[in-house]
Amino acid sequence: MKDYKGVYAALMTPFHEDGSLDREGLVRLAEHCIHAGLTGLYVGGSTGEGFLLTEEERMEVFRIVGKAMAGKCNLFAHVGAISTDSAIRMAKVAEDSGFDAVSAVAPFYYSFPLEAIKAYYSDIMHATSLPMLMYNFPNAGGFNGMLDVVNSFIRDDKLLGIKHTSQNLFELEQFKHLERELFVFNGFDEMLVAGLSMGADGGIGSTYNFMPEIILDIYNNFVRGDIQAAQKAQEKADEIITAIIPYGTFQMEKEILNELGVPVGGCRKPFLPLSAEGKQKAKEIAAMLKSGV
Repeated sequence: MKDYKGVYAALMTPFHEDGSLDREGLVRLAEHCIHAGLTGLYVGGSTGEGFLLTEEERMEVFRIVGKAMAGKCNLFAHVGAISTDSAIRMAKVAEDSGFDAVSAVAPFYYSFPLEAIKAYYSDIMHATSLPMLMYNFPNAGGFNGMLDVVNSFIRDDKLLGIKHTSQNLFELEQFKHLERELFVFNGFDEMLVAGLSMGADGGIGSTYNFMPEIILDIYNNFVRGDIQAAQKAQEKADEIITAIIPYGTFQMEKEILNELGVPVGGCRKPFLPLSAEGKQKAKEIAAMLKSGV
């Protein structure tokens, strides 16, 4: 099996001022992340404002990123949706576009029973040749039974692993000690060292778009066994994360990229425009990153 260990940018989706998809900006951002040394890209997820895009736009994002980056890095396509049929249509486009695997958050809004969620994953997993990286994000979707879902597919070779965006690190550890070893990725950027310590094979995160060097410092030092250096880099990352949260995480992350010379525009409504104070803070953070402090 291919080795998927490493750190992946949860790729943002660049927009023009009128809110339309910036196709050239999407390729530019993808190249920026990979040239920095990241392992791959997780495309179309929460950070990519996937649920603020139409289904056709999500498919177009897969086509654009696949055409530009397939074969150059590992590519995961998030196809999660409330509708199973919609998720399958997107999964087929991801397959045709050269992605390595699909990923999907559990269907949300309606309180689907466990068996319905299992059927949703089974249908997506077996609609294409691509393996599945399940997406555990209970704070966003309200579903807390992912361990049961994963266990039910543990003997299915189509199950690649899980993206674990939860503060429950005991559960992360459980995912790593099932009947078959899976790839498990830490999803909260501010907890990367903690996730790695509990057995994660790497991380997938939004801040990786604008501070990949710091993320690589965390990961590479941890892999080398220099835990103290990894923790020091984590503290640096967490200082930045703490600074951006009050102004709106995704808005700030995009504005920092704009200030770094990687234009991505703003976020789609109903995200609010970034305040003047937020823009100033983003400028300060970008200047700090440029200086290498």
